Amino acid sequence: MRKVLHSMVNSVERPPTTPSGSQLILRCKDFRVFQILIPQERDCLDVHASLVRLSRPEKYSELYCLSFNPNVNKEEREESWNFIDLVADYKRMGPNSEYRVCDTYPTELFVPKSATPAIIVGSSRFRSRGRFPALSYFHQDTLAAVCRCSQPLSGFSGRCQEDEMMLQAVMKSNPGSDYIYVVDTRPKLNAMANRAAGKGYENEDHYTNIKLQFIGIENIHVMRSSQQKIIDVGEMRSPSMTDFLWGLENSGWLKHIKAILDAGVFIARAVADEGVSVLVHCSDGWDRTAQACSVASILLDPYYRTIKGLMVLIEKDWVSFGHKFSHRYAHLDGDPKEVSPVIDQFLECVWQLSEQFPCAFEFNERFLITIHTHVYSCQYGTFLGNCQRERRDMRLRERSHSLWPHLWEDRAKYTNPLYKAELSQSQGILRPNTTPYCFKMWKGLYNYVEKSVPPRQSPADFLSSVREESQQLEEELTTHQEVPPGGTVHHHHLGSRQGIQHTKTLPVMTPL
Repeated sequence: MRKVLHSMVNSVERPPTTPSGSQLILRCKDFRVFQILIPQERDCLDVHASLVRLSRPEKYSELYCLSFNPNVNKEEREESWNFIDLVADYKRMGPNSEYRVCDTYPTELFVPKSATPAIIVGSSRFRSRGRFPALSYFHQDTLAAVCRCSQPLSGFSGRCQEDEMMLQAVMKSNPGSDYIYVVDTRPKLNAMANRAAGKGYENEDHYTNIKLQFIGIENIHVMRSSQQKIIDVGEMRSPSMTDFLWGLENSGWLKHIKAILDAGVFIARAVADEGVSVLVHCSDGWDRTAQACSVASILLDPYYRTIKGLMVLIEKDWVSFGHKFSHRYAHLDGDPKEVSPVIDQFLECVWQLSEQFPCAFEFNERFLITIHTHVYSCQYGTFLGNCQRERRDMRLRERSHSLWPHLWEDRAKYTNPLYKAELSQSQGILRPNTTPYCFKMWKGLYNYVEKSVPPRQSPADFLSSVREESQQLEEELTTHQEVPPGGTVHHHHLGSRQGIQHTKTLPVMTPL
């Protein structure tokens, strides 16, 4: 018996009736596919209508997280929302000397200390959606910062003195450099097209202290189409190698993952190697900007490669900075053109990095997949809404539970047995190889499982079980070696490790 939350259902299809009964095909947001056979057609129609309605709620009050009631009291629930402390994370980076909290915005937003309220307000009026430059990451060694914002409302010739002063303040907060990089994550042609709508990108004639760099990450519509194509590849029945490789190439999915990683690599190297601050934006600053900043943080800071650190990073660069979770992941019935796998791509970038640096990450693949599942599940309030204001208005701290303490309690099953904390710390910045042959399909997420063979234990789980059993044997050996009162030491041979058999296997969800 498999349990599927209504919010995880992406679509419900009703193929033609067969002699054995009527069918329903459920396609889930975590890429599982289920076939349900219902003997009576009338019953099938009723179930189909019910599933379609329940999987497309129209109001937040209908979502599961507002009725989900684990066995915790009110105080424990409210305390769970304090598990992640973003101000503490900024203090950990140590930006206090050059950055201060902006008094007129949430406390987790930091801006250059020299930016006056007039500069901040003027800059916000010149930026799409009022999203002015704010601190995302601060590098203690080089004093370079990663800041983020939205595109300027410059059009073909517009300018804003306060915005120019704001970028000057970002540059001056780093005494080791006389310019900053402005990383526009969009393809240049797309950014140029936005100029016709009065938006666009920074004019280097007006901003004398910047170097403009375009990255070329495609928009949400291209990414939505690309992911659907990669899902179609996974549903091929016994494809030939030619068909599989053609489908993979035609999807463009790994090309997009590479573009996001390339953005993170550029930012990380600018900050760590050149000691230059970077301002990152896309159009509105909540999709591609979140991807680029968070990938750069993973590369720059070993803390974000830990279980707790990744939670903090997602809470900071995605939740608090207003990534539109409810729109992007279809929590409510709405415009399908707003849906796009933005955070899916970030999690895949982290997985690709963990494949290149298997000892640098404290968490395993299961941790990433679990986060992905709960982005869509609506079981917890963590990813509900499109911004902090919406979450406050819904009183989610009082009415729902936070995901992060739940994951932390189960951290033993999310721990990577290959992780070496001292190596990750000494390694510092990660320098991945982003040539095309280094990218591969994330089989674990897309449920690419062999249907003709029994489930197999993953290497990571095997190593974890070996490590756990080794610890048990060491404890047993210590117990046997203890000297009894007035007695002698007794040694017991526990046998060779080679004689131990491991029969545990992970249950694998096999699509029908």
